[in-house]
Amino acid sequence: MENFTNDFIALLQYLLPGFIAAWVFYSFTSFPKPSQFERVVQALIFTIFVQALVYIIKKVYLLMSTKWATVVWNTNSEVIWSISSAILLGILFSYFANNDKIHKKLRDWKITRETSYPSEWFGAFLQNVTYVVLHLDGERRLYGWIKEWPSEPEKGHFVLVQASWLEDDNQLPITGVDSIMVDAKEVKMVEFMEKSWEVENG
Repeated sequence: MENFTNDFIALLQYLLPGFIAAWVFYSFTSFPKPSQFERVVQALIFTIFVQALVYIIKKVYLLMSTKWATVVWNTNSEVIWSISSAILLGILFSYFANNDKIHKKLRDWKITRETSYPSEWFGAFLQNVTYVVLHLDGERRLYGWIKEWPSEPEKGHFVLVQASWLEDDNQLPITGVDSIMVDAKEVKMVEFMEKSWEVENG
């Protein structure tokens, strides 16, 4: 039993950098958190990247130690660099997941047709920073600038500023209100308006 406990603790210590990297990634992106099994698999994948990075750093340390006696690689160094590498990799993966740069290159090379975004919904709002019209229940229409939007179409809320109700061709501003929050479940359709103000200012 004691051997099993020691092996389990050693396994957790080995996977810890991978879990840290995954935690950072899901903290900085809108991807839904996977099941427990998938999290372990992702932690294993991140751990491989972390171990490879730490291996390179260790080689650099050992090379430097031949010239400078003060440069020493020990257990503490390995722990510090493992955690630092995990955080760095989590941030790096988050950066590329949020800007679609890698997938854009892969689409240009005809390797994939996918984006790095968690869904078409998320990508549409990220790429169309403009005024919108929210079509609500009861054929109501709400116009405004989106300050925040839900990562998924069935959960969360929209936050609109400069909001107005639309009735036929008339725009009725909502006065005395800084912002308005709308439940995503009430929204049937979203229209992204043309960026006419950019043309006017240009």
